[in-house]
Amino acid sequence: MNKDQAKGAAKDAAGKVQRKFGEAIGSEKQQVKGLGKQVEGKAQKAVGNAKEDIKDAAKRSRW
Repeated sequence: MNKDQAKGAAKDAAGKVQRKFGEAIGSEKQQVKGLGKQVEGKAQKAVGNAKEDIKDAAKRSRW
């Protein structure tokens, strides 16, 4: 796991908490902010996954 994967997962989780908190208190603003964090986290995690895939492919292609 690289740092993009870890940070992305953390942002996704924090966004989920913020979104649920917004739902609980009836704050649409907090829900939207939380959803934004989730999207950002998922994107960062996808970048990390791509980096890992490239690294793994490079290792497999070496003799």
